[in-house]
Amino acid sequence: MPKRTIKITGPDVTLDQHALAPLYRQLYERLRAEILEGQLEAGARLPSTRSLASQLGVSRNTTALAYQQLLLEGYIESRVGDGTRVASVRPEHLRRLRGTATSRHASHPAAVQPGTLSRRGQLLVNAAYPGEMYANLHTPETTKPPVFRAGQPDVVHFPHEIWARLIAKHARHSLGAFALSQHAQGYLPLREAIAAHIGITRGVHCSPDHIIVTAGSQGALDLVARVLLDPGDRAWVEDPGYLGARGALLAAGASIVLVPVDGEGIMVEEGRQRYRDARLAVVTPSHQFPTAVTMSLSRRLELLQWARDAQAWVAEDDYDSEYRYSGRPLEALQGLDNDQRVIYIGTFSKVLFPSLRLGYLVAPAALVSGFVAARRFTDVHPPMLEQLALADFIAGGHFARHLRKMRLLYLERRDTLVATLRRELGDL
Repeated sequence: MPKRTIKITGPDVTLDQHALAPLYRQLYERLRAEILEGQLEAGARLPSTRSLASQLGVSRNTTALAYQQLLLEGYIESRVGDGTRVASVRPEHLRRLRGTATSRHASHPAAVQPGTLSRRGQLLVNAAYPGEMYANLHTPETTKPPVFRAGQPDVVHFPHEIWARLIAKHARHSLGAFALSQHAQGYLPLREAIAAHIGITRGVHCSPDHIIVTAGSQGALDLVARVLLDPGDRAWVEDPGYLGARGALLAAGASIVLVPVDGEGIMVEEGRQRYRDARLAVVTPSHQFPTAVTMSLSRRLELLQWARDAQAWVAEDDYDSEYRYSGRPLEALQGLDNDQRVIYIGTFSKVLFPSLRLGYLVAPAALVSGFVAARRFTDVHPPMLEQLALADFIAGGHFARHLRKMRLLYLERRDTLVATLRRELGDL
């Protein structure tokens, strides 16, 4: 075997001091790519860490860490008296690795080939639709929010300084006590604050023991579908309705029953006729998405009667109930439920800022243990730092003040839009 040392430096080898990846990681990835592509042949001797650091103008720690990672993963070998060499890999293995590396770094994701995903996974891919609220997510370079996109609050007027102060406080003083995994239901003071808030403002009957903190309302819907539905079970969804709910049901293997919406909300009698024995109904009674209809009291009672008769469950997504501009909203459907058939779902992501990803569900007593057990095998619990800060944000009155301010701001914008539409479009 020839004892030649490979010269690694060159005009195309640079380490970027300003990149997000640390220097050792950049060097590791470059050397790994050259080994997989065959540019560094098996058995070729590499420069010493000291020599390479001098060539690249970096510290020896940088080159040592890169070599250590390559050594641990089997790309290089190191023997006393023989230096560091590229590991010997059989040609057929190297070809396979080259193909993997090429596909992994493709600039565009490949189309899903038939048979690649499960039937359920393919259904989720097919359910994607233009205008999805999570499509075309903002990059750091384009932080200005687009207009007329559902579920995206105005984050410019959020009290960022207060939030940053709360996050910093708990990062300094609280993380030590909460560094280990916590209860799957979520941070108790946050659940207490949620129970007090929705009990007063939405008429929801619950204690903190019935609340589970989730990754937004989408996380709550996913948990409900995962725990309550077996593959093939039927579930009512509003038509038109929130496609995120349909996605959660499809992910659980449910069979979706589209039930039309009229001026009073979901048409329960239509649902009975289409599939009386569905196991779950997902509804937005306070502010139907996307029609904005409020479900009438008679329709609410009819829906609860169906759930009682069918021994079914109702997932009440209380979407945007905080923003109603005329009259007092009807209290939550859950407050009318005497048979413990309603799961109430709320979120902070659509009220404060979308990347917060904190929501909650209020479960009937019979379902709490099942939800908690499932939670332990998914994401265990949301990140604690945000829960700690949010509990203080609510307890300190900041949440209520922010809601009042944004309600006035959104009302002004709504009135301006309506007036402009009437002026420009008349009776069209």
